[in-house]
Amino acid sequence: MNQEVNKNRVKTIATKAYIKVIKEKIIDKQASKLFEDLKWIKLEDISPNKSDLFPAVLTGKGEKILLLHGFDSCFLEYRRLTPYLKKNNKLIIPDLYGFGFCPRSNGNKYGFKYIMKHLNSVLNYFSKNQPIGLIGASMGGALALELARQNPKKVNKLLLLSPAGLAGKNPKIPWPLNHFGAFFLSQPFVRRGLCRQAFADPKNSVGPAEEQIASIHLRVPGWQSSLADFAADGGVSGCGLPQPTQPLKIILGKYDRIIPKKEKEETNKNYKSNIEIATNSGHLPHLEEPKLVAEAWEKFKKASDI
Repeated sequence: MNQEVNKNRVKTIATKAYIKVIKEKIIDKQASKLFEDLKWIKLEDISPNKSDLFPAVLTGKGEKILLLHGFDSCFLEYRRLTPYLKKNNKLIIPDLYGFGFCPRSNGNKYGFKYIMKHLNSVLNYFSKNQPIGLIGASMGGALALELARQNPKKVNKLLLLSPAGLAGKNPKIPWPLNHFGAFFLSQPFVRRGLCRQAFADPKNSVGPAEEQIASIHLRVPGWQSSLADFAADGGVSGCGLPQPTQPLKIILGKYDRIIPKKEKEETNKNYKSNIEIATNSGHLPHLEEPKLVAEAWEKFKKASDI
């Protein structure tokens, strides 16, 4: 038993040590700034390893917003939006459970219900009996919808950015295909291609800085095994309905090449009156048009508070 606990502690310490090393090598200055605001919080009943601490960026002053990143990403996804939003808002940007720089201790399980358990714990930790806003990007948009449905009194408004996972039903990927898929996703040429596909104008938007951030968390201990477990569980899908009761707005990138056509059609059918188009964005309006997203949030906040 003690040997198992020690192994888990080593993994947690290794994650923090890895961050300490890579902080000095970050190309993107906004990403470096976000690392300065990274905190480690203790959440009860999330990991069997009681010594696990979970990463979350805390920055800004004002009304609280919980920001959820997308699939196989981390808090750095919000590096360009943060400078705009933190002027008038207190931002809380956790890494999703099993993603980013989260500790992956032995015995942990990964999948949709475990992510939601972690997010509910994060929400309870920071809400302090006051409702907060939610921003979710890509898969984080689907998770934001579910979190809002589960917490109608703790979440007061939602902004979804090119949300993914709102329609359809993902298959559960069996072993060993799930591990092969995770290994394939770790290959530099695959990550480079996906990074370029996510932007509307990859020729002018994607360079060494973007490619570095897209793969920066891959060497966190347990990355491949947690991703394989997530795939075996079926990932995140079919979260679009029912609509939450809170005020909701969606920003879709005009040139999004990530979300399948059928899912786009389903989202448009269910949320047509809530949708705004970011005309210069692909799948990442918070990276491609962060000022537009921040202005949309402030307008949305004023309108929903009336």
